[in-house]
Amino acid sequence: MSLGLLALASLLVPLLIHLARRHHYAPLEFAALRWLRAKARPRQRVRFDEWPLLLVRLLLLAALALLLARPLLHGAPVQTPPWVVVAPGVGVPALPAGSEGHWLAPGFPPLQDAAPVATQPLASLLRELDQTLPAGTALTVYVPDPMPGLDGERPRLSRAVQWRPVAAPVAPAVQDNAPQLRVAGTDQDATALRVLDAVQRAWSGRPLGAPLAAGAVPEEGQFGVWLADAPLPPAWHDWVAAGGRVLTRSAKVAQGDGTAVLRDASGQTALVRHALGRGQVLRFTAPLSPDALPMLRDPSFPRRLLEQLQPLSTPQLAPAASQRPLTGASAPVQQPRDLANWLLVLVVLLFALERWMATARRRGAGA
Repeated sequence: MSLGLLALASLLVPLLIHLARRHHYAPLEFAALRWLRAKARPRQRVRFDEWPLLLVRLLLLAALALLLARPLLHGAPVQTPPWVVVAPGVGVPALPAGSEGHWLAPGFPPLQDAAPVATQPLASLLRELDQTLPAGTALTVYVPDPMPGLDGERPRLSRAVQWRPVAAPVAPAVQDNAPQLRVAGTDQDATALRVLDAVQRAWSGRPLGAPLAAGAVPEEGQFGVWLADAPLPPAWHDWVAAGGRVLTRSAKVAQGDGTAVLRDASGQTALVRHALGRGQVLRFTAPLSPDALPMLRDPSFPRRLLEQLQPLSTPQLAPAASQRPLTGASAPVQQPRDLANWLLVLVVLLFALERWMATARRRGAGA
């Protein structure tokens, strides 16, 4: 760019040519005038003839020099309409006047297109969109609640967004390899069995299986449920220590304080995790009945319990309100605008004007 600006020195060329081509008047003395008193000659002043043509030529050379320098316009404000993005699976809302609607999907296709299949975590797409849109563009985001497509970190954007969670049903995990509960223990009450049956149906769509026979332990991949208010028998103890997982409501099974892993809406602890060898003991803090453990009435309880027994791989579901993007990320870098096209148009117009003025002057001199 600096080398291109050196071409501005060519502005001196038309100035020098213009001065060199000025009309010179040679003095001619008459005999009768030699007796007159000599007077001081008037000082010569630099005078520019045809100054409009000279100005056009100077502007033409300046535009050519700037074109060679290829200037870029940084920080130019870009006016863009507000964006409304909708995650696949959410119904298309009514768009405000003057806004653009797009799917929250790779490429951010317009909402007029068919809903794409989500192949990228929604949180990652939000970060990408934030760095794509110019700074200052208003953004409204519609996501399902609970929200899938997490990537392990709450998104942080450079702008505040209008967060619009839309309630969406959670499909039960009906599949052949769904986890299976196996119940054992002599203290089996009907209320606890109904709760466990509802949990099993939410996981797999199938009812709770028959209780295990005395002395039997769950098979590999199954979850044990110990309902007796007594310590685990040796066979169960060895099974858990080898990597099994067991649910219980007996404090005689777990050792130590443990770690609270589930809390109800009021903040009360509902489930505590204890380590036993390579396995886990998950102990309920109250009997398995909705009156003693209000969390059982929560429709999300089966899913939250499954996440503790068998952690889901990302992306996983989470309440949409908890995934509202944070602010504080670096603002997107605006790409500078290239002025070469505009300068090229200016050069063509100035050249045409210069040729018109120059030929008009010659036509006038010939007349």
